[in-house]
Amino acid sequence: MKKRYFIGSTLVIALCAIVLCAFADQERTDASEAVVSERPIPTTVSRTGGKVLVAYFSVPETDGVDASSGASRLVSDGKLQGNTEYVATVIREATGGDLFEIKTVHAYPGTHKELIDAAKKESDEDARPALATHIKNLNEYDVVFVGFPNWWYDMPQPLYTFFDEYDFSGKTIVPFCTHGGSRFSDAIKTIREMEKGATVLDGYAIARDRVSSSKDGIQNWLKKIGMTE
Repeated sequence: MKKRYFIGSTLVIALCAIVLCAFADQERTDASEAVVSERPIPTTVSRTGGKVLVAYFSVPETDGVDASSGASRLVSDGKLQGNTEYVATVIREATGGDLFEIKTVHAYPGTHKELIDAAKKESDEDARPALATHIKNLNEYDVVFVGFPNWWYDMPQPLYTFFDEYDFSGKTIVPFCTHGGSRFSDAIKTIREMEKGATVLDGYAIARDRVSSSKDGIQNWLKKIGMTE
């Protein structure tokens, strides 16, 4: 009888040891994952010798006068531009990068009400609008600026198509956006989830009523992140 008790006690102790070891391994795994998730996000761009690409999506509205009126457009040097397009050209001029417009196969309405309604419908449907333009030489770039307006507290659905199409692993993505008060919302988080192999900086957001006077701020930001001297 005592022998059976001894064996039973030994088995209980062994099982407890196994359970404790399993918990310890899980805690080490959780701690390791926590360290990875809390890895500091770079605040400057690390160059590897490649070129700079400035990609942007912009829809200039046809109603309204300029950025100060609330329309997503302005006139710069006599040329009508969308807000995000203007910011992209400032970045391209300062960095010497190549400019790339993200265009969709279908055209968006130019009037404000119809545009925001179309954007809401695409967002509700989680649409992936087909793109009419494509990057042919992505391997030549190590830094990719990606600009867009904030539509319905998110990046426009064509940007989802854009990030689905390309693998930016090993590259640095620098987002920028124009907005009516919501800045990036959750767009930065979304980009990091879609492009896990890339380094995604926190980016730069500009209120749409300040775009026309944003050039100095953009240039200061580019200097701060190490893109200009």
